[in-house]
Amino acid sequence: MLDLDAPVADALPELRLADPDVTKQVTMRHLLTHTSGIDGDVFTDTGRGDDCVEKYVALLADVAQNHPLGATWSYCNSGFVLAGRVIEKLTGEIWDRAMKDRLFTPLGLSRTVTLPEEALLHRTAVGHVSEGDSEPTRAPVWTLPRALGPAGLINATVADVLGFARLHLTGGLAADGTRLLSQASAAAMTEFQADLPDKHTLGDSCGLGWIRFGWGGRRLIGHDGNTIGQSAFLRLLPDEGLAVTLLTNGGSARDLYEDLYREIFAELADVGMPRPLAPPAEPAQVDVQPYLGRYERASMRVDVLAGDDGPVLRTTVTGPLAAVAPNPVTEYAMVAVHRDLFVVREPSARNWTPVMFYDLPAGQKYLHFGVRATPKVS
Repeated sequence: MLDLDAPVADALPELRLADPDVTKQVTMRHLLTHTSGIDGDVFTDTGRGDDCVEKYVALLADVAQNHPLGATWSYCNSGFVLAGRVIEKLTGEIWDRAMKDRLFTPLGLSRTVTLPEEALLHRTAVGHVSEGDSEPTRAPVWTLPRALGPAGLINATVADVLGFARLHLTGGLAADGTRLLSQASAAAMTEFQADLPDKHTLGDSCGLGWIRFGWGGRRLIGHDGNTIGQSAFLRLLPDEGLAVTLLTNGGSARDLYEDLYREIFAELADVGMPRPLAPPAEPAQVDVQPYLGRYERASMRVDVLAGDDGPVLRTTVTGPLAAVAPNPVTEYAMVAVHRDLFVVREPSARNWTPVMFYDLPAGQKYLHFGVRATPKVS
């Protein structure tokens, strides 16, 4: 039903994006590999109706092009909502129904849902958020707006996430042997599609949807997800038939993931998980002057400042997310690792987060932080 390299506009002739050339040229492969350049963190609420995804995609005409088409990699929620709209057009079903009919039910995922009224039928966790070193408290909202469904509103149990993983470990088969995905398609999803500029926060590259990881010379695939006080982690080691998932709703989830997965993969598969990036033993001497300034994209403004005690990264959550962020403005001391690469750390976290500066081929200056590319604006 779909050629990954055909323009999305073939399926959505009504599509209008901020850049007319991107409107004509963007493909499903761009969307599935986070290389479309559409500003990705747009969380506009378009209501609870079955037309919410359609309405959201119509708003993309006013959303900035974050980077040129295919020029770099930046995690893009809005691109996945656009992909969800393509599913609606091709199947004639709303996204929620298409997921249930074509994936959840055939896989036997009886506790995987997309809507809050479905989640209420099960034991459902509420997200928890914290500020600084304070104890996590219940998040002010349970979920993102319904229009963001294709980007992050699938709710599942650990068993159901592993049921989905089994589909890919078996090359496209459901637990009862029914083929849902061709072996060629399952393999294609894991193959290299694009490099990740920051190879420390997630993996080293991406496939179609999957993130690719190289641990101790072994190839893993997986994906992580974070919404409001909720975190999910999934790693598959195909040559061992091993899948591990962690779902948690508060606290230092990344630290827990590092401890838990390092132990499990060492014990079950003799695979060494790479150590997270950290400041060097001897502080690196780096001139921060070229990086000073403001970087901005949808939902986030980042200022790199020359503080009295060294460079400072100030992040400001903007747009609809600012209303639910426990602290919309956060400042971090930046520690240099080497030229173009620094690290910062959340007050309550043990592990460090990379901050990378780089130029696109045409010379535009970008900051990569939180797996997003953010252009320098001043």
